Amino acid sequence: MDYFNLKFDNGKLTFINQTKLPIVEEYVTTESYERIAEAIEKLEIRGAPAIGIAAGYALALSIKNNINDFNNAYNRLLRTRPTAVNLFFVLNFLKNYFETSKGNQNYSSLLNKAIEIHNDDISQCEAIARNGAKLFNSGSKILTHCNTGLLATGGIGTALGIIHEMYKQNKLDFVYACEARPLFQGLRLTSFELSRVGISYKIIIDSTAAFLMQRKSVDAVILGADRIVRNGDTANKIGTYSLAVNAAHHNIPFYVAAPSSTIDANLASGEQIEIEERSSEEITKIKNVQIGHDGIQVYNPAFDVTPSNLITAIITEENIFYPPYNFK
Repeated sequence: MDYFNLKFDNGKLTFINQTKLPIVEEYVTTESYERIAEAIEKLEIRGAPAIGIAAGYALALSIKNNINDFNNAYNRLLRTRPTAVNLFFVLNFLKNYFETSKGNQNYSSLLNKAIEIHNDDISQCEAIARNGAKLFNSGSKILTHCNTGLLATGGIGTALGIIHEMYKQNKLDFVYACEARPLFQGLRLTSFELSRVGISYKIIIDSTAAFLMQRKSVDAVILGADRIVRNGDTANKIGTYSLAVNAAHHNIPFYVAAPSSTIDANLASGEQIEIEERSSEEITKIKNVQIGHDGIQVYNPAFDVTPSNLITAIITEENIFYPPYNFK
């Protein structure tokens, strides 16, 4: 790859500013946990696994010069985004690690754990890709939603990682990628990644998906997840639920790909997932150009929840799980 998402080197985190893609490839280098927290809020860093990894590095950097900044950094990062569970998994894991032994209460020790989390995600992405590719034969036409590749993870990606592995194994014929309103993460980011690999694809507006299914142009849907709860209900980018309903109607397999850290067994069902609502300007403006009239009323949830009965299988680094789901 001639680009990267997250890299820690010489005591600083460097990340690609995803809000500038695909027009500008801008990298930001910082040792400030506050700057990383802002990047997560502004979607300069996005994707559930990548958010968790970045938060891990931010927490380590918070005590680089002052150990007393740990709690401030932890609470600041905790407030950045509410839906993706990986963020809370990493923060609480490192908080417990930091507090259980005085030997762990130093920058190098916490940094090593953050690096370990990053390396684990790289390995998990590769395992997800291998597991998912087993489900497909040659000539498969895949529909995906939002962005689930290198830009969303620490490795090659989850759903997009499977697509890449299918491409390597000559199982992939074509990819349709939803533009993913309102932030166009499919249009901007997934197209960026697919074109860099050389995979044949077309971007579609979100509402075109059902038409493609009706025309028998889609063999399967593969996408990621920001949180999977105990019964298999899954929160993902807004528009996922519509895809699941349409896939079920047309008898098309609907697969969710995510690392096991995305599973939140503390919640029994999707009704308990907090759904982030974002600024109306993400819909009413494009690149700061206003396209909606002044005073327009907007509802802008970032995610929706797909009931587990609509999910054919959940693909993790550990296994492929089929309904009925009962994660522990």
